[in-house]
Amino acid sequence: MRRALVVERPGEIALLERASLVPAAGEVLVRPAFCGLCATDLELLRGDIDPAYVRYPLTLGHEWSGTVVAAADDVAAIAAGDRCVGEGIVPCGRCGSCRSGATNVCETYDELGFTREGGAGDEILVPAAGVHRLDGGVSLVDAALVEPSAVVVRGLEKVNPPIGSRVLVIGDGTIGLLSALFVRLWSPADVVVRGLRPEQAELAAAVGADRFELDGAGAGGYDLVIEAAGTPETAGAAVASARRGGLVLLLGLPPAGPTREIPADSPVNNDLSIVASFGYTTASWTRVVSLVNGGQVGPGVIVSHRFPLDSWEQALAALSRPDGARGKVLLEIAGGD
Repeated sequence: MRRALVVERPGEIALLERASLVPAAGEVLVRPAFCGLCATDLELLRGDIDPAYVRYPLTLGHEWSGTVVAAADDVAAIAAGDRCVGEGIVPCGRCGSCRSGATNVCETYDELGFTREGGAGDEILVPAAGVHRLDGGVSLVDAALVEPSAVVVRGLEKVNPPIGSRVLVIGDGTIGLLSALFVRLWSPADVVVRGLRPEQAELAAAVGADRFELDGAGAGGYDLVIEAAGTPETAGAAVASARRGGLVLLLGLPPAGPTREIPADSPVNNDLSIVASFGYTTASWTRVVSLVNGGQVGPGVIVSHRFPLDSWEQALAALSRPDGARGKVLLEIAGGD
């Protein structure tokens, strides 16, 4: 038997006992060490996610790291004992998007923690094609943040920030903090994080931000504005904060339905390049794993809360609090370094 944190239907969640999993052809069985929780998990619990992207009942957990327990007989490159992470998006590999490398927009949507069981439990089944092995010295805490890091890197690769850019990140949650961390790979001149909670200033400094400012307190004129809060209001603020000729990257995912009016002439008159990015590709995931394996980035610096799986209620409460310092909230399952 195994434990699994299951949302049976919107508004109904429990830690349940389920039958143990067995890998089918092409699959790998992993025991998660750590599983990250994020605002999207709260939206899944509330039922705010577009129904096209979720299947209830579901086991939460699209951000995790762990150790291989077993692999199917037809899987040769992965063995029991390998420390790993696994891509959550499961591409078909056959459609035009997949063939072009845009695996994030595969014509058949399938994702761990959304349409397949996620990593908030004692076991998870992962297609072997999406498993990435970790070097022996890599922290499993750092590795648990590969998924949101790949989301950020995918977006940054799309806009390819010019060296010396003045960068504003709107949002002080996981995606915002990781945006401030990874944009450093593009050698910006200045990185500012704009958030809602003054307590986040210390975490912003830890990821390399030059300044932290409270929402609404700052000026505009930035070369690149990264919207990482996922609300209609911050999408409008991102457009307003870019300089003429600047870049706007929309990374935050608002709940389905709400809209925001933007003056129709503003993007044209200001010669803005507005780019949205969904999820990550296999290529961006591979790049992040390489960076983590090489010790070039340590995304675990933003972890502020760790709870055992049995304390999932406290973990969700910490994630939901509107005040206080909060970086990444992790569920500690098998644990490790």
